[in-house]
Amino acid sequence: MFVTQVISTITRCSVDPGELTPEQAHRAMQVHLNCSVDVCRVRRRARRTLVEARRMVLDERATP
Repeated sequence: MFVTQVISTITRCSVDPGELTPEQAHRAMQVHLNCSVDVCRVRRRARRTLVEARRMVLDERATP
């Protein structure tokens, strides 16, 4: 996947970006810093990717 495709995929909150690498997920989390995972599909996917890669540990209050 080209870098421009990844960047354009992670810019809109309403579009699920699909599979992300941990590095792409980290960038997506930075881009969507002010978004809620309840609303933003990009941040939700990025968080899941980082948790699965064990680069992020959720507080017990954040788990469903």
